[in-house]
Amino acid sequence: MAGMKEIKARIKSVESTMQITKAMELVATSKLRRAKENVERTRPFYRILGEAISEIIAASSDIESDWLLPRDVKKTLFIVFAGDRGLAGGYNSNVFKVAAELARDTDAVWLPIGKKSLEHMRHKKREIYSDGFEYAADQGVGRMLALGSLVADGYKKGEFDRVVMVYTQFVSMMTQRVVYEELLPLSVCESSASGTMETDCDSVEMLDKIVPDYIGGILYSALCESLASESGARRAAMNSANKNAEEMIGTLMLKYNRARQAVITQEITEIVSGAEAL
Repeated sequence: MAGMKEIKARIKSVESTMQITKAMELVATSKLRRAKENVERTRPFYRILGEAISEIIAASSDIESDWLLPRDVKKTLFIVFAGDRGLAGGYNSNVFKVAAELARDTDAVWLPIGKKSLEHMRHKKREIYSDGFEYAADQGVGRMLALGSLVADGYKKGEFDRVVMVYTQFVSMMTQRVVYEELLPLSVCESSASGTMETDCDSVEMLDKIVPDYIGGILYSALCESLASESGARRAAMNSANKNAEEMIGTLMLKYNRARQAVITQEITEIVSGAEAL
């Protein structure tokens, strides 16, 4: 009988956990829908700005700008997007693995975005450039534009010679992949530069004005991709947890029924044995 009580308590515990994971799956599904819409709206922004920058450069063949000239890389700034919470499968750990691999054998400074990213950097005792972007879900367009200006100013002052962004790209509801992009120095796609743009001001001055916003736009797009990926990863993880819980409950019910049948059989045997003794 003690075995039956333990199994029943175990079933009740799994059912309680399953209620939580189902609720988390519903919340993640709701957030994913909104995050996916943001991704679709923001993707064209930095692509169009990138094309504009290419046109500016093409319009001036002899342009020399700090944003374009390669440097001897002494220090690299890594901007790492991660989540604010766990329970999202390998979402956070996959980002950290890629970032650590990229930073191997380099003098790196880190700019974490997301609570888990900041906690990871502090735990690893890494040099943090700014900790003012702790919660990814609280960041918006204005904050990312401010971050773009912060990064651009640091690059201009020579605080770092290269800027790399690491984030999770949203591919589909079930698929997300970790990617990285080199933000600075600018890498311009020559095939998109037709050289037909006419400008009234100096190209270098125009780049100085547009590059911080361009970086901010890229960062906001990466933020939207990361938030959508986090919701997708959490939804998949909770869905898997629900399936595992259902299988566990089925296995426990089978054990419970077998234990109950054994008790009934034992009671019948005892009754028969008592009757024969009389």
